[in-house]
Amino acid sequence: MDLFGPQELLNCYAHGVFPMADSRNDDRVFLVDPERRGVLPFDRFHISRRLARTVRSDRFEVRIDTVFSDVVAACAAPRPGHPDTWINQSIERLYLALHHLGHAHSVECWREGELVGGLYGVSLRGAFFGESMFSIERDASKAALVHLVARLIAGRFKLLDAQFQTEHLSQFGTEEISRREYRRRLKLALREDADFQALGVPPFGDAPGSGTTALQVITQAS
Repeated sequence: MDLFGPQELLNCYAHGVFPMADSRNDDRVFLVDPERRGVLPFDRFHISRRLARTVRSDRFEVRIDTVFSDVVAACAAPRPGHPDTWINQSIERLYLALHHLGHAHSVECWREGELVGGLYGVSLRGAFFGESMFSIERDASKAALVHLVARLIAGRFKLLDAQFQTEHLSQFGTEEISRREYRRRLKLALREDADFQALGVPPFGDAPGSGTTALQVITQAS
């Protein structure tokens, strides 16, 4: 991995592949190019009524990029049902380097001064590659995803890559597409000059609460 740095990793994303490891304690890293890819189209993003109420209530304080390394570490930590992780230390260092270059971001949910959930991913022009999420408190990672989608819509992103279709993500409207179709969409997204910071920093000054603003952005795009 000594000759593989953040620029090489960005090049991998631009060509439709991403890194994984077999376990946290395995230093080896391999590149994945799935035959079927999970993506989340913005125009079919689904939010349940219960989750919408949670987001609108601003139960969680949403922050952007304030503790990126802590979010990655939380995603890599063992949890019930997931005793091991694909995020080894080499991968963790790569994403920290991407973050310093402005290409990796975290969406964080805080409650009473504690980080209780969030997600992180990679942005490259008009594509955002969701990497991992975690939740200590119910709905925290889901609320982070809602805020991420609003931010991507506001920033004129064209593709949200979920990597794999899962039962958890399917409730939000993810779809599974072929490798060929994925690369077609990726090519189009990489032509766009998107801006992850276009929505600004919560709670958006004199605007409604950050949750209400996020839901309004998503509703206007659907």
